[in-house]
Amino acid sequence: MAPFPLEGAFPRRWRAWLAGLALWLGVAHCAFALSVTAEERAWLDLHGPLRVGVVLQAPFAQLDPRTHRYYGADVDLMNLLASELKVSLQWQSYPDLAALTAASAAGRIDLAPGLLQTPATLRHWLFSDPYLRIPSKLVGRAEHGTSVELDQLPLEQRIAVRSPSPVASFLAANYPVLQREPVASERAALQQLLADKVDYAVVDEAQLNLLMHEPEFARLAVVGETGYTRLLRIATRQDEPVLAHVIDNGLLALPGRQLNQLYERWVLPAYPSLTDTLTFWRRLALFLCLLTLAAAAAWWWNVRHRHFVEQRLAQVRQELEQREAVEAALRLTQFSVDLSTVGILWVNWDSRVRYANQAAMGMLGYSADQLVGQLLSRFEPSLDMDRWLALWARVRIESLASFETACLRRDGSWLPVDASLSFMRFRDNEYLVVFLTDVTEKRHARAALEESEARLQGIAANVPGLVFRLERAAPGQAARLAFLSEASQALLGYEAVDLMAEADGLQLLVHPDDRAGYLASRAAAVAGDADWQWQGRIRTRDGGLRWGDLKAKARRFDDGRTVWDGILWDITVNKETELSLAESRAMLRDLSAHLESVREEEKAHIAREVHDELGQVLTVLKLETSMCELSYARLDSGLTERLQSMKKLIAQTFAIVRDVATALRPPILDAGIGSAIEWQGRRFESRTQIPCLVQVPERPIRLSDAKAIGLFRVLQEALTNVMRHAEAQTVELRLSLAEDQLRLEIVDDGKGFEVEPQRRRSSYGLIGIRERLLMVGGRLDIQSAPGEGCILAVTVPLDEGEGEIA
Repeated sequence: MAPFPLEGAFPRRWRAWLAGLALWLGVAHCAFALSVTAEERAWLDLHGPLRVGVVLQAPFAQLDPRTHRYYGADVDLMNLLASELKVSLQWQSYPDLAALTAASAAGRIDLAPGLLQTPATLRHWLFSDPYLRIPSKLVGRAEHGTSVELDQLPLEQRIAVRSPSPVASFLAANYPVLQREPVASERAALQQLLADKVDYAVVDEAQLNLLMHEPEFARLAVVGETGYTRLLRIATRQDEPVLAHVIDNGLLALPGRQLNQLYERWVLPAYPSLTDTLTFWRRLALFLCLLTLAAAAAWWWNVRHRHFVEQRLAQVRQELEQREAVEAALRLTQFSVDLSTVGILWVNWDSRVRYANQAAMGMLGYSADQLVGQLLSRFEPSLDMDRWLALWARVRIESLASFETACLRRDGSWLPVDASLSFMRFRDNEYLVVFLTDVTEKRHARAALEESEARLQGIAANVPGLVFRLERAAPGQAARLAFLSEASQALLGYEAVDLMAEADGLQLLVHPDDRAGYLASRAAAVAGDADWQWQGRIRTRDGGLRWGDLKAKARRFDDGRTVWDGILWDITVNKETELSLAESRAMLRDLSAHLESVREEEKAHIAREVHDELGQVLTVLKLETSMCELSYARLDSGLTERLQSMKKLIAQTFAIVRDVATALRPPILDAGIGSAIEWQGRRFESRTQIPCLVQVPERPIRLSDAKAIGLFRVLQEALTNVMRHAEAQTVELRLSLAEDQLRLEIVDDGKGFEVEPQRRRSSYGLIGIRERLLMVGGRLDIQSAPGEGCILAVTVPLDEGEGEIA
């Protein structure tokens, strides 16, 4: 056999990849027909998953440390069989054959692929037919260039072979005269060969497949055959003959092409062809480099020439586009000038018209032939030659002049226009361009505006208040008075001009005590472009005080300008009446509070008198009755009955006295408002048979006597309304403290009512509740609707020293 160098792994990698792809295609698309009997299927279902034991050795079985998955020739074979048998596999690895055999004897595994059938292994395993044949090759140096036969080797040449091993035993039995050098592994045999310690090395084809990738062994080649072939089989436990039979059938049904693909992927080493040599690839690379350089040079010249042509074409195209753009702009300019709504005249130094657009012809009433060549004095008689030349000289220096005049039309009428003159030099000629704008509508609008302003001044002068306008030119800028009616003289004693001289002349009139509120309302209106409202005192020029009510409407325009149009009304009379009425109400409320306090004190006094005086008299009367009964009851049976009747009457009198005293002033108030509310809730529940839930703070609440009595009377009035009108099923009383306020809520699930109509009606109960609360600075809130019950929320502020008792 001719030697094959082992350098150049490129074709080898492609061949391995194609073999793996073919194997996958065979597994995926060329499934073999494997028949399993019902008994075998039942055995597989009972014993699944199958436990597979392997000794880790490349390329048959290896473990990926990253994914913890097994791969190799034996793994692919077993996965192929398992997919056809529809069973799952559990993989277990062992360090050597002895450990694997021990695991089989202990029943921890069911089968093991890749074992050799020997007399020793036959005692423990059942073997299938061989599925792979691994020949052993004779490897030497590639530079020898000849094939070698073992029986023709000289006696002095040495051969490295892994010992002990089956191939070493084969060589010893068939070639006893060969000088064998035992080594520990195939790698060690090749290293001995490279070190010139031996002449040849014996390596099986599977290990050669792995070692041939390494550059260290690139100078070695296969030079001959040994005649020994290792037969790989699948071994099963001796106590599982059914499994052995299933494996045999599976291997027999396996197509030979798939086994060949398995062999080519994992075992077959790459025998490179001529293209695998480094010299071939170097020459090919050099040729390709020269060819690439030549192509690159041709391409560069072509690109450069093409770039030059493209640049030239682009320049020509750009020049054409610019020329077309200029022509289009000229046409557009001419079209714009002809159709402009502003009249345009080109006039020479001699005051003759050289060009007129359609708007100018329409304004003056002439055609183009009639207008061109005419003197300007034909349309503006006051513009003689001297005045025209002076105007010509002025415009040449200042470039622009504007004035308002009137032009004589062809029909003899006069047209008011705004005239603007601009100097223009075109080629070798000089012109004045006259722009004429018809201002007829402008003058009409100005007249209407003047009439409107006069009407506004008349209205503002007769309004019983100060009409003003506040303007802000743009957001972020200060707002200033833009208009002030002449009523300021009669109302304040100041002229409107004097007040408008200041940025905010109204601020100077505001009373110092009200100035902060005025500035805050003005700042809020200006910041939010909102309506402005303020009410306060203003000072007149003679030192007097007046009340003013300011109301202004804000308007914002598209240009960012904002104006506030408003009136400052004189409400002095109304305000004084309002203050007088408020003072009168406050006095009446104070008087009512005083009377209520006096009445409560009188009730308390009467309650004590009734309780103490009548209680003592009734107690003495009861004692006298009891003494009389003890002394004389035995003398007269009728007297006993009368005395018992008198004792019952005295007890009833006691109850009446207690009820009267309690109604005048409940003694429970001395225990605190929380206890009083609980007592009143129980009393309401016993009287009306309506369940009443009471929630009060656990700690007692310190409260002034006036507030405690007022709050208790409010509760009594509210419960009376519930009993009379609500038709409630349950009532809930809640007393709570929050942020220096005491809050009492009376909640019922009755029929409810409309709150607003109730406020408009004369409801003395609610009026009395509100008045009592106003006496102590409290507030009443009502939440109700028809069919949804009612919530009366009473809030009373707490003074210093009031609140929960620690």
